[in-house]
Amino acid sequence: MTDRHIVALGGGGFSDEPVNSLLDDFIFALSSKRRPKICFLGTATGDSDSYFQKFYKAMARRKCEASHLGLFNRTHLDPAKLLLQQDVIYVGGGNTANMLAIWRLHGVDRALRAAWRRGIILAGISAGANCWFEACSTDSFGPLAALRDGLGLLPGSACPHYDGEKNRRPTFHRFVATGKLPNGFAMDDGAAAHFVGRQLVEAVSSRPQAKVYRVYRRGRQAVEEVVETRFLGVAPRAPVR
Repeated sequence: MTDRHIVALGGGGFSDEPVNSLLDDFIFALSSKRRPKICFLGTATGDSDSYFQKFYKAMARRKCEASHLGLFNRTHLDPAKLLLQQDVIYVGGGNTANMLAIWRLHGVDRALRAAWRRGIILAGISAGANCWFEACSTDSFGPLAALRDGLGLLPGSACPHYDGEKNRRPTFHRFVATGKLPNGFAMDDGAAAHFVGRQLVEAVSSRPQAKVYRVYRRGRQAVEEVVETRFLGVAPRAPVR
C-alpha cells in the first residue's frame, strides 16, 4: 500500500524562515526524488504575488521543478491534472475558511484527496496545516474561532502558531475543554507534525525549543501533552565549565 504523508507546520518553512530550510528539507526528502515536482497553493492569501515570489525564490536554490496553482486568476484549466502530476503539494498560510471555500468551488478539495491516496506528499504552514484536519482553531473571522470544516484527511483538530501568538494556547485549550473542537494537535512556530496515513509518526523542528503537543479533553479541562520532537539541526553544545 502506498504511504500517505502529510506534514503540518505550525510556522516556519520558506515563508517564515528564509535562511533556515530544515523543515522544507525534511518535507522534500520524503518524496525520495532527486528533482521533485513541487506545486505551491497560495489560495489562503488570495494568491498573493509576493507569496508566489517568495516561493519561487526559495525553490530556485533547490533541485526541483516548481509550479503554482492560482485560483483567483486561474492558471490552469484543469487543477486536478496539475496537482496529480506533483511529488509534493505545499499549501501556504492565510485565511483557512476562505481557502477551503475557494477550493471546493474549483474542485481542489477532491484533487487533494486523490493526491493523498496516490501518495503525493501534502504539506503546509498555518492554514496549510489546519486544512488537512477535521477541525481547527483559526483567525479566519478576526478573533480566534473554532472551525469544523476541514478536509478531514486527518482526525481531530489543529492549532498552529501555538507559541508564536499569545492567545493561541489558552483559546485552543478552551475550545477543546468545552467540546467546541475535538482533541487534536498543536504546533509551535518552527515545529511540524508528520503523519503517515492518519497516524502521527514523528514531530520535527527547525528550532531547538519548538515542540508539537497533543491536546485532549479530560473531564471539563484540556490536557496538554508534549510529543517528543526531533530537532533537525545540530543541537547547540553545552557550555564548557
